[in-house]
Amino acid sequence: MSRKHLAWLAPIAAMFLVAADAPKPAVPEPFRTGACPDAPVAGALPPLKSLFTDHPETRAELLLIDGCTAVKAYEPGYSDANRLISWSMAKTVTAMLVGELVSDGKLQLDAPAPVAEWQKPGDPRAKITLRNLLNMASGLRHTEIGNPIEKSDTNQVLFVSGTQDMAARAIGQPLEYAPGTHFEYSSLTTIILSEIITRTLTDSTDPRVRAKAYRDFAQERLFGPAGVKSAFLEFDGAGTQIGGSLIYMTLPDWGRMGSVLLDGKAPDGTQIVDPAWLAFMKTPSKAYAGYGGQTWLNTRTPEGVEPGLFDRKGPASAAGMKGHLGQFVFVGHGTGRDGKEHDVVLVRLGHTDEGKLGSVIATLGDAMDAILPAGDQ
Repeated sequence: MSRKHLAWLAPIAAMFLVAADAPKPAVPEPFRTGACPDAPVAGALPPLKSLFTDHPETRAELLLIDGCTAVKAYEPGYSDANRLISWSMAKTVTAMLVGELVSDGKLQLDAPAPVAEWQKPGDPRAKITLRNLLNMASGLRHTEIGNPIEKSDTNQVLFVSGTQDMAARAIGQPLEYAPGTHFEYSSLTTIILSEIITRTLTDSTDPRVRAKAYRDFAQERLFGPAGVKSAFLEFDGAGTQIGGSLIYMTLPDWGRMGSVLLDGKAPDGTQIVDPAWLAFMKTPSKAYAGYGGQTWLNTRTPEGVEPGLFDRKGPASAAGMKGHLGQFVFVGHGTGRDGKEHDVVLVRLGHTDEGKLGSVIATLGDAMDAILPAGDQ
């Protein structure tokens, strides 16, 4: 989750801070696999190595170039055996699952969102479309980062009083803006999307049945075809997947999800995500150019507006998943500095305080730009 919250995490976070007089962390070895002799990786190595030496909260990183593992490295204590948390990277995964139901004709992007609670006569929320929800522009009142932090809507729902039925709390919010006019990052919005998926898959109110229907659908339509074997999904007390925050996978499997975000294809070339849906996910919303369909974009934003990904680094077509405490999967395609076309997937997982994340993203931008330059944005 991209937010300055969870006050209860502060003592835990302190355990990961390196004392000022501590020796500089070493770069994990082996750092480069050597399996991609033709990959233009040399320019990306310095920034990627610096993620461990200058940003010691980095736990794992992966660089895939044209499907080949050019770099894979872990902080000591972590390995392929560890499932690592998504936080808000889960939002992009949820959007892919929504897209499967749209492709099946069971959901419509620009029809009113199928939320029965909003369909009563005179309810202005009936105008909220699936596109509005995916673009984080539903107009629903929501406080992602509150003051004090424990009063944030997201914290209350995820960890305090809303854990039994998160979707009910999210759906019950009133409108604050006209749908489609205002970008407001909201983890509860993605929980509504997860609930829509679940209601489309089953009429059951049994939490176990609901969770199984969602899990089976995700496995059949996304994780299985993508070759992802480690995905672990968390559900609330009502059997709704916590699709804005809580999915766990190994580093290689996060790389596989990055490959799906890149071109929508399985390792064998089978199309998993409809190209039209993938194009929607990567299309800037009208409310904010740095965001598409539950996906962050590298589209240049107006002066004074925070970019979705990098600041004038990497190709304009780059896209990515961003999660709380520095979970990132960034993807890009274009002409590299070597004059050849390349696909790039870049994954960084760790535990970094909000105030330090800007420099981590900038460093990842340097690594992407070293392979695929910015060009004309």
